[in-house]
Amino acid sequence: MNETLTLQELIDQANQAYQARNYLNAASLFEAVSQTWLVRQEELNAAESLNNASVAYLQAGHPEKALEIVRPTIKTFQDAKDIHRLGLAYGNLAAALEACDKKEEAFSAYQQAADLLLHAGDNENRLQVLQAISALQLKTGKQIQALSTMQSALEDLPKPSLKQKLLLKLLKSPWQFLAK
Repeated sequence: MNETLTLQELIDQANQAYQARNYLNAASLFEAVSQTWLVRQEELNAAESLNNASVAYLQAGHPEKALEIVRPTIKTFQDAKDIHRLGLAYGNLAAALEACDKKEEAFSAYQQAADLLLHAGDNENRLQVLQAISALQLKTGKQIQALSTMQSALEDLPKPSLKQKLLLKLLKSPWQFLAK
C-alpha cells in the first residue's frame, strides 16, 4: 500500500473495492483506514472502519474473521454511548454470528441491534435487522414468530413504500382469517 495516500484516498479506495465486490481487498483497506484513524486518536472512526471491514470479510466468505474484527467495536461504541453505531455494530455482530452458525447468539445480537436502532430512530436499518431476525426465525422453524416479526417491522415504518404496504396487507391476512 502506498504510504503517501491521504486518509480520504484510502477511504475512497476501500469503498471502491467494496463496490467492485473485491471484498478481501476492501476489508484490508478498511483495516488500514482504521489504523490511520487510531494514529489520529479517533477511536470511534477507527471502530466504524473495523465494522466496514467486518462486513467486507463477511461478504468475502470469511465469517470467523468478520466476527473477530467486529467484537471489539461493541465496547468502543458502548463506552462512547453512541447508540446508533452500537446498533449497527450489533447488527454486524449478529450477521457474523449467524454465518458462523451460532444462531442463538445471533438472535440475541439482532434483538440488541433492533432495540438500539429503534432508540436511535434509524427505521431503515432497523427494518433490515428485523428482516434478518424474521429470516433466522424461518430457518429455525419458527414460522409464526417470523411472520409476526416482519409484520411488526413493517408497521413501524413511518412511510412504507407501496411494496411494503402490500406485504403488510398480505402478512395481516392470516391473522384476520384466524380471528374469525
